[in-house]
Amino acid sequence: MQQGPLTEEQLEWLDDILMKYSTDTSLVDASELDGMLTAIVSAPVAVPPAEWLPAIWGGEAEMPDWESEEEFRRFHDLLSQHMNDIVDRLSGYPDQFEPLFGINTVNGEDYTVVEEWCFGYMKGVDLGDWSSLPPSQEPSLLVIALHGREENFERLETLTVEEYEISVEAIRPAAISLYVKQPLH
Repeated sequence: MQQGPLTEEQLEWLDDILMKYSTDTSLVDASELDGMLTAIVSAPVAVPPAEWLPAIWGGEAEMPDWESEEEFRRFHDLLSQHMNDIVDRLSGYPDQFEPLFGINTVNGEDYTVVEEWCFGYMKGVDLGDWSSLPPSQEPSLLVIALHGREENFERLETLTVEEYEISVEAIRPAAISLYVKQPLH
């Protein structure tokens, strides 16, 4: 298995696979997958693969009927490589950690899309036991939840452009902090 970050081609392949086997409750893209994996590796209590792998697809009943053994193996190899890269960056090189946010181009202007990543992160949180999260870390989790929970949409709509941009800029440091502050599994 390779090490290091996934290439653009590998990320696009993951996007294609997520789309190919999508369900109403599955992850929508590599950004949401990246968010979920970041939360999984940051969880105060380890989340076993038997719990988080089905969550990618929306539950045990929604697991894909893989086209081939090769497709299955490649998906799992890339998943492992990406997860290891997240851990490597968060644990050893936090300055190199970058959430895999999406980009949306409207009228020739690029906009950062953080919602999928944050929704993925919060799905990962929901899979784990975060009850031991120290109260001092709750604000970091709330930074991500602001963009990753539907109940916060009304609040997001009340933010000024500047407040919104500040909230987006706070996501990366919050994710790093939530990993760093957690005990090793």
